Amino acid sequence: MKFAKLAAAAAALAIVPATAHAQEAAPAAAPAAVEVTQGASVTGNDGNPIGTVGQVTADAAIVNTGSHEIPLPLNAFGKDENGLTLNITKTELDTAFAQQMAEAKAALDAAMVAGAAVGTADSQPLGTIDTVEGDNVVLALAGADQKVTLGKEMFALDNNGGVIVLATLAQIQQAMPSEG
Repeated sequence: MKFAKLAAAAAALAIVPATAHAQEAAPAAAPAAVEVTQGASVTGNDGNPIGTVGQVTADAAIVNTGSHEIPLPLNAFGKDENGLTLNITKTELDTAFAQQMAEAKAALDAAMVAGAAVGTADSQPLGTIDTVEGDNVVLALAGADQKVTLGKEMFALDNNGGVIVLATLAQIQQAMPSEG
C-alpha cells in the first residue's frame, strides 16, 4: 500500500457551490442589475455597514463581514445613495451563514464513514473512504491498490449529498507522487 499526503489541491476552486446558499438570507433587492465591484462597501437594510466586497466573479461576490467571508449572488445586491445594499442586517447575515456552515459540517461528518463512495469536484469517481482518523481521511482509490490520505477540510457534499473531494481528478492525479 502506498500512502500519499496531498496538500491543498483545491486552492484553484475559488467558490464552493455549497457555500452559495447565503442567497436565501439576502433576497434580491432590486430587479435591475447592480454593478458590484471589489472593495465596495455594503450596507444592510437597517442602514448599518455589513462589510466590504472582497472578490467578484461572473456569478457572485464575496462579502467580508469581519466575521465571515460570505459568497452572495450578484442579484442579492441593491444600490442606494450610499452604495451597495443588502436586504438583511449584518447580524442576520452572519447568523444565517454560521448556521448554514454548521449544518453543512454536521451533514458532511455524518456522511464520512468507512465504505462511502467519494467523487471529485468534476464528478469523477475517486474511490471509497477506508478510515477516518481524527482530521485525516484515508481513501482507497478506485481501480488501484493505493490509498491516499487527505485532511477533512478537503471534503464536501455535492448537491445530491454525496461525498466529494474539493479538487478535480486532474488536480489529484497531478499531486500524486509518480512511481519510479
